[in-house]
Parts: sequence; C-alpha cells; structure tokens
Amino acid sequence: MPFGEKEVLVKVADLPDTPEFETGEGSGQYFDLGRMHTEYNVLWLPLYIVQEPKLVGIGQAKDVYYDISDEELNQILKASNLDKEKLLGLDFFTKYGGKLVAALLIILIIYGYLPRRPNKVVPKNV
Repeated sequence: MPFGEKEVLVKVADLPDTPEFETGEGSGQYFDLGRMHTEYNVLWLPLYIVQEPKLVGIGQAKDVYYDISDEELNQILKASNLDKEKLLGLDFFTKYGGKLVAALLIILIIYGYLPRRPNKVVPKNV
C-alpha cells in the first residue's frame, strides 16, 4: 500500500528548439516548461499538496528538470505569450480528488457503525 510524499513533474508548454532553450552549448538537447509540485499520496490518490507548484525547465527525458530564475522565467513567458497562473494551475482531481475519496470512505465507515432500528412487525388478523 504505497503512501507518502511524491514529486510530480508535468510538461505544461512546448518551447521552440532554439539556442536560448538549449540545456548545454552544442548539446542538441532542449528544454520545455514544466510544473513541479510535491503531494502526499495514499494509494495513488493525492490527499494534499505539500509544496505549491512552480515552473521549471523540463528536459526531453521527463524525469530531469532545471531550475529557472524568476527573471529568466518572466522573459520566457513574455516571449512565448504564456500565462503563468494558467500554467501553474492544478487540475480538479489533484486538488480535491483524494480528499473527496477519503471523505467518502470516512462517511461510509461511520455509516456502517451506526445502530439500526429493527423493523416493527405489526400483527394482522386474517
């Protein structure tokens, strides 16, 4: 039963393959924009966000990321006409999905422990 903190790295925008977005001089490897955040998971369900999302450079291998300074990030966003808030936004399931499933399970457990009244049997004359 896996649980614990997990770093999530998602590609959010393609950047052009130009020298300013190259990972190293003459390497032929380019980076794109990605969103990285840390979440606490139980059974692959994100219960809550431990570290708020931030924009990073993401390599062609999806598990490699590069920190980008705020100044460089603002230049990239301005040049590419991208909205920072939109790129940082998390989807509904990541924000609330695990909480909803956990709340539903707790409600079902509590409901299972509630006492039930027996059905009253009413005698009828035949």
